[in-house]
Amino acid sequence: METVKLYSTSSEREVYDNMAALYAIIMSLECLERAFARDSVSAHDYTTECNKLLLQYKTVSQMISQEELTDFPQKYQLNCPAASRRLEVGIPSTIEHSSTSSGSISNAKHIAEAVQGFITINDALGLNMRSVDKLHPLLTDLLQSINATALIPADFKWKATFRDWLIKLNQMKASDELDDDQVRQLMFEVEQAFHEFKTTLGTTE
Repeated sequence: METVKLYSTSSEREVYDNMAALYAIIMSLECLERAFARDSVSAHDYTTECNKLLLQYKTVSQMISQEELTDFPQKYQLNCPAASRRLEVGIPSTIEHSSTSSGSISNAKHIAEAVQGFITINDALGLNMRSVDKLHPLLTDLLQSINATALIPADFKWKATFRDWLIKLNQMKASDELDDDQVRQLMFEVEQAFHEFKTTLGTTE
């Protein structure tokens, strides 16, 4: 039987290698999400592995056209709803959703981290730091700290606001930047969220 070659040049081979890597990442992420939903993996191990797969996806996606990236699951008939959701959000489920800790010492730590997060983002925007690779980790850390603060209710509306910003940033390239209107809107929402964060803490103490 004659062997069928999928490629004839090194550039064509690179395309297939990237597609293979993308497939492996998506299916690994799907398995991880399902395992975590069944409580078959710890929150710590899930978060570590999920962050690694999301970073790998981000790296590989820069080597593939946006059209191919968007059509990939449907084109190759991948059944991966959990992975698709995680890739859309761009952060692990443990960070996206509330995960509060009990104890006054732990709460004080998370409150301090959240306050520092609010201040850091405002300072970054004030210094004209508006690229995705600068803002995404700052927003991720802030959301994680807010979620971990037991005194902040699960329905604190700014959690959803920051998740929406993370989804928006995750759909952009690392080098992309927010425009003036987006920066102004984000600064306004961070300031409003910080005010309500402090007000909520004051009413629950």
